[in-house]
Amino acid sequence: MNTTSQILEEHGIRPSVQRIQVYDYLLEHRTHPTVDEIFAALAPQIPTLSKTTVYNTLTLLVEKGLVQELNIDDKNLRYDACMEAHIHFQCQRCGKIHDLPYPIGLNVVVPENFALHRSEISCYGICDACQEQKH
Repeated sequence: MNTTSQILEEHGIRPSVQRIQVYDYLLEHRTHPTVDEIFAALAPQIPTLSKTTVYNTLTLLVEKGLVQELNIDDKNLRYDACMEAHIHFQCQRCGKIHDLPYPIGLNVVVPENFALHRSEISCYGICDACQEQKH
């Protein structure tokens, strides 16, 4: 299994302590965090870390195809290291974002002269945990 450093190098990214830590955080925490959440989690371990470094690292990881940038939240961009096809569901009560399986057979019809690079499907509703709290 490849190490984080090897994965970054394979994607043309020079591995640094900050880049490795940010990417590892995204791989380990499938919560679709914001820049602020990642910074707050990593700053105690990396005193020299800045929000700008986190933002620049995330921008690079998105550009190199290792991370998705999500526009599901009206307030913040969120980040997801799961690059497999899936749907995002945001609970309108608790705000958590959940990964849902991508339905087999769901096909997007793209006109012949278009070049589709990425698609994102977002759903909104009330998650099961919030529905249980109501009862």
